[in-house]
Amino acid sequence: MTATPPPSPPVIRSSDRNVEVAWFSALCGDDYEYLGVPDGALRSSYEHCGDIVRMSDRLGYQNILLPSGWIVGQDALAFASAMAPQTTQMNQLVALRMGEVWPPMLGRALATLDHIAKGRLCINIISSDMPGTRESNEVRYARSSEIIQILQGMWAAEGPYEFKGEFYEISLPNTDAAKPYQQNGGPLMYFGGISPAAQELCAKHCDVFLMWPETEDRIAATMHGMAEKAAAYGRTIDFGFRSHVIVRETEAEARAAADRLISKLDADKGQEIKNRSMDSHSLGVMRQDELRAQSEDLYIEPHLWSGVGLARSGCGSAIVGDPDQVYKKLQRYIDMGIRAFILSGYPHLDECELFARHVLPRLDTVKLNEAQGRLPKETPETPLTFGIRR
Repeated sequence: MTATPPPSPPVIRSSDRNVEVAWFSALCGDDYEYLGVPDGALRSSYEHCGDIVRMSDRLGYQNILLPSGWIVGQDALAFASAMAPQTTQMNQLVALRMGEVWPPMLGRALATLDHIAKGRLCINIISSDMPGTRESNEVRYARSSEIIQILQGMWAAEGPYEFKGEFYEISLPNTDAAKPYQQNGGPLMYFGGISPAAQELCAKHCDVFLMWPETEDRIAATMHGMAEKAAAYGRTIDFGFRSHVIVRETEAEARAAADRLISKLDADKGQEIKNRSMDSHSLGVMRQDELRAQSEDLYIEPHLWSGVGLARSGCGSAIVGDPDQVYKKLQRYIDMGIRAFILSGYPHLDECELFARHVLPRLDTVKLNEAQGRLPKETPETPLTFGIRR
């Protein structure tokens, strides 16, 4: 049977079909052999999470997502600083919850990390509730908007800098302490969120809009809507797809691996684990739950299996199949305009190696910050390199 063509792409920033392929380090207690069955050997220790990062770098992934949450594990920014000297070519996509750090000092911390990493840094903007608090979407996204404006303003400003908003009023004699290693706008900002306030924030300020797995028609509708919102601000953005993956030499083996992953899952324990996450009741998670409930066998469309969401918040589905099937599914997303993939699998080290063996070498890859002129080829002049010391 001939597959139907994928939905048409919207206007995007990166017209080339090259894609950035990222892996995921389980900084927030999210690594299992059997989903929902905690294994002490896979805890989010510095050693285990570091092994995932070093393997991803060695195997040729272009980026790695370092998540953030109020869960036993590693702080993303501190962990990224430790990992930067231990990697050779890979970017780190550091999740930062807006409002945790005073914006000028956040800018200084990012400048420090960006220089340690020689520009191999991207930022995943998070606007979920602070641990122990509950605020409206409007408040959280309005505050995030101000912080992003302050960061981008400090990166661009020469001389004094002032900002007056609802949440922050700042007057700085200069912004030297926040100057990043990357040029032409500083580190790229990645952002995900399906609510209207979230989408407006990304359309106005961010560079890559991240989406959790849904059916292709829903993904396409979101992409076209976001492209229109960005165009209203005179901007274009890129799109990223966050998914788990289960690839084996045959489809039967891949489907069996998916079944095995949830074979010891207790439904109540799975829900309890899912509820630990600070985004477990977000609109994006509820949309995925709806699709799972409508499926008969947990497959919400061919090769997209929603079983992970039985015990995980956030990204709740996996691309499942043999190498050709997984590759073809990714190509459909590329046809739709996706230019960044953030992938993961269980256990993370094992699946990282399997995807790198079977699929990654077949993809035409790129670092988005390099392709968009943010990552300089030569050491740039900054206050921390060879700029005039004042």
